[in-house]
Amino acid sequence: MTSTVPDWPVLRTYDQAHSLHVALPLGGIGTGTVSLGGRGDLRDWEIVNRPAKGWCPGSSFFAIRLAPAEGDADEGTRSRDVVVKALEGPIDPVLYAGAHGSAVPNHGLPRFQDSRFLAAYPFGQVVLDDPDVPADVRLQAFNPLVPCDLDASGIPVAVLRYVVTNTSGGPLDVSVAGNVQNFVGTDGSEGTPTSNRNTVRRGGRCVGVFADSEGVDPAAEQWGSLALVVLGEDDVSTRTGWADYSWGGALLDFWDDFAADGHVDPRESTADAPMATVVARRRLAAGETHAFTFLLGWHFPNRLSWRRDVTIGNYYTTRYADAWQVVCDTADRLPELERRTLSFVNAFVNSGLPEAVKDAALSNLSTLRSQTCFRTPDGRFWGWEGCNDRSGSCHGNCTHVWNYEQATAFLFGELALSMRDTEFRYGTGDDGHMSFRIQQPLDRARDDGVAAADGQMGCLVKLYRDWRLSGDDEALRALWPKARKALEFAWIPGGWDADRDGVMEGAQHNTMDVEYFGPNPEVGVWYLAALRAAEEMARHLGDEDFAKTCGELARRGAAWIDEHLFNGEYYRHEIRPPGSEEAIAEGLRLPGIGARDLVNPELQIGDGCLADQLVGQVLAHLSGLGHLLDPDHVRTTLRSILRYNRVNGTGRHFNPMRSYVLGDEVGLLVASYPRGNRPDRPFPYYAEVWTGLEYTAAVGMIYEGLREEAVEVFEAVRARYDGRRRNPFNEGECGHHYARAMASWGAVPAWSGFGYDGVTGTIRFGAADEPVRWFWSTGHAWGTVTQRPSTDRTTVTLEVLGGSVRLDRLILTGRGAVDLTESAAGGAFQARQRLTEGSRVEVDVPTASTRPDR
Repeated sequence: MTSTVPDWPVLRTYDQAHSLHVALPLGGIGTGTVSLGGRGDLRDWEIVNRPAKGWCPGSSFFAIRLAPAEGDADEGTRSRDVVVKALEGPIDPVLYAGAHGSAVPNHGLPRFQDSRFLAAYPFGQVVLDDPDVPADVRLQAFNPLVPCDLDASGIPVAVLRYVVTNTSGGPLDVSVAGNVQNFVGTDGSEGTPTSNRNTVRRGGRCVGVFADSEGVDPAAEQWGSLALVVLGEDDVSTRTGWADYSWGGALLDFWDDFAADGHVDPRESTADAPMATVVARRRLAAGETHAFTFLLGWHFPNRLSWRRDVTIGNYYTTRYADAWQVVCDTADRLPELERRTLSFVNAFVNSGLPEAVKDAALSNLSTLRSQTCFRTPDGRFWGWEGCNDRSGSCHGNCTHVWNYEQATAFLFGELALSMRDTEFRYGTGDDGHMSFRIQQPLDRARDDGVAAADGQMGCLVKLYRDWRLSGDDEALRALWPKARKALEFAWIPGGWDADRDGVMEGAQHNTMDVEYFGPNPEVGVWYLAALRAAEEMARHLGDEDFAKTCGELARRGAAWIDEHLFNGEYYRHEIRPPGSEEAIAEGLRLPGIGARDLVNPELQIGDGCLADQLVGQVLAHLSGLGHLLDPDHVRTTLRSILRYNRVNGTGRHFNPMRSYVLGDEVGLLVASYPRGNRPDRPFPYYAEVWTGLEYTAAVGMIYEGLREEAVEVFEAVRARYDGRRRNPFNEGECGHHYARAMASWGAVPAWSGFGYDGVTGTIRFGAADEPVRWFWSTGHAWGTVTQRPSTDRTTVTLEVLGGSVRLDRLILTGRGAVDLTESAAGGAFQARQRLTEGSRVEVDVPTASTRPDR
């Protein structure tokens, strides 16, 4: 009987040459990951509470044995036709470098001759080809990812399905073996396995090995458990240890035993880190397909704080007793979890977005699963900026870096609201000063004691965005007193806008790790966006006087910036030296990192053209606040960024800092100086290229109608992350899996003109001129919308595929609006204004000339 194997979507295919650096993280939000390598190997075992780039526990791999079925051929023919190989493609010799080939684990195993990698995150497939193998073999690997469902998306498991089709013309005995070392006690950097034990277990559909330790301190960060199981197989053999042989004898013994008959026999082992082996064997008729499904689960509860001095724990380990419960619970739910993940990925992949936009947005979701992000037992969401090879990079939910990313808010709104709660409730003092890095535990939250101007203003805009997307008035009311103080903090003596003219002139620490002095577009437009957001929030809460103040400051500031900073091509920085430290309010400077000369300060922008100078405008658009500055100036500025900041691969570009583009690669510089008047010492990162800034500029281009230009930017970035040059699931900046790269998700709502107001139940899309299908998400619900336009109306079909959403009104920008309570489903909709999974609404939206947008 042929197994039924779900078809998986493919967004991008990487041939063997372009699979070199592919490493797709398999794991849940806040659980850590093990990555599926481009040739089918498992690498970067980052499941023990910290990054572990390049680390693989010893002899951990999967292998296959194929032989003519017993009785189908004589013994001599059968032995000659037995094939045993690692379930991996070939090793590129470029990787095999250094003494003893240490960069490539398990390098001595025979492999398939060819492989290619198919991806649509979180789905990764490795197709293995070999003329000597009488079968077609494909690995399907994933971890559930369902928007708005944190528990489904936060499982510490890797699903590995080996799909084998017998192409021999006769029956085959096929065995698939999984091997994992019990490394409990080490994370790849610290700790030592001590008296670890492996135990064979059976439960439900699971048969396999549970791995824990009798000797590792249960309070250690490296203490925990692993489980490797195969699902639904009758013929299973196991080992709880390999033979205690020297000089490669243990691996040789396993290989010979497995090759002999497709089973493994028990072995005695005294190793502190014993091997676990699970083998499933099945006879396949000619042409038959079978899927061998393995689950690798883990459970490591003792995460340490940023400073590694306090155990803070993990949310995911509160949901499971150990790794065995992880795999058993997942096995019971696997068909449903896979179906829901496929529903999401298919809806997204089949939407009417440019391929490069889909690729960037979907692939960068992997950052949410990496060690960049985690959750504490109270469910609170935390993030480094990125990851070093063996440690987190830049702690503290850094407000200015996390300002840029959009994936969390639009897909997992609960996590975004958690970050807002942390920033305002714990990170902000009674005077409105917000620490841009939040310490742990929360009673130390404000220990770092420095405010970032862009980070603090951005948090206000994000609070507005997340409130509107959720419609959660209670959350807004709870955080509003601190939010108001955070804005008023800009007006203190020696502060950012001490003269309250809507323009920031003071010492502005920001995402370039220095302080800017004087009005500049990057921080100045964040301020405008914060003022507008505060105006709307205050008005909703009945604080009319404060709303009026914020609105007036926003209008005055915008007029001043348009008149004084726009130079005809882009917005510039007017440097205003503070003169002395006494002129700067306490808590605005990060010691030892910014300008040393406050009379003639170095490390400024000056007349530079910043790639992200309009980031505040971009988030204003994404939040539904509209234009903050003159639209013509904004459009001209974006064209100038594309014109002046583009590195075109000529090899003439000088960069004194970190390199993220090389040779013939194309990208957008953080800043350019097209008028030739670069400061002697500009801010440090001016000559670098950051994908998060590139995406931010491109999203701005989409909003200003520069769609072709935006797609060019996305295409250039993803060409650099092509699998041969860099890992497409790891866009780096200050570390791997950098949070800012999730700015790429902003293109998804921007392209469709999507907006949602959960307070009023209003959903909005841009009007399409031809039939189109788009993906939409609010962070609390998600689905698809289809438009079929005609002369006098557009038929809109909206489907809710997950979550729950209030819908009272639908607007097509430029066409018209409909009251859904009056128009949808013959009035039946009125009784169920909150739609849940499976709901569908179809309405006709008249053209604007027929019925204006009210």
